[in-house]
Amino acid sequence: MSTTATSEPTEPHGPMRLIVDFGPLVVFFVTYKLSGGGLHGTLVATGAFMAGVLIAIVAALAVFRRVTPMLLLSTALILSFGAITLYLRDPRFIQMKPTLYYGVLASILLIGLTRRKPLLRWLFGPIFPGLSEDGWLKLSRNWALFFVALAVANEIMRAVLSFDTWLTTKVWGVPIVSLVFAAANVPMLLRHGLEADSKKDVVSEAPIE
Repeated sequence: MSTTATSEPTEPHGPMRLIVDFGPLVVFFVTYKLSGGGLHGTLVATGAFMAGVLIAIVAALAVFRRVTPMLLLSTALILSFGAITLYLRDPRFIQMKPTLYYGVLASILLIGLTRRKPLLRWLFGPIFPGLSEDGWLKLSRNWALFFVALAVANEIMRAVLSFDTWLTTKVWGVPIVSLVFAAANVPMLLRHGLEADSKKDVVSEAPIE
């Protein structure tokens, strides 16, 4: 008797996760530059950004049969703030999206910490084998504080920088800072049971939006 194997949903990982998470932001940046910048470029890029996240959702479902909670949250905010930006022709709204995104993530993690629940494991998925409960709690605390810092930084940047400079910093600067922050957590995670072979996953699976 023959049986038909069914593929199970898998946790997004590797280069494809990078494309799914970071690809729409690159589309936003490139479209803005190719469209000549200014208000026209911002509106065109915002529309491309909205299309990009929908394509990312489809790609995640096609490849992994799963969409991470962080991607769902990001998509919802991009579509809603993008629509407001296009309707009011006001770039400030798409700039507000990262602040709310980081704020929601920080709030989720902080609420979990008050109940001794490492909700980062739900946001990231089970991607750090061997990590103890205490390790997950400390990692959740660290990322919660980092998300708060990113939210504050975004508000400062959009208040003092031009849209062009803000976008360049958001697309290239923030991901680099996020990767450095993720790498800085590796020694702590190793002390709390993370398997040595999984060190690279701490950085490669970090949220870089």
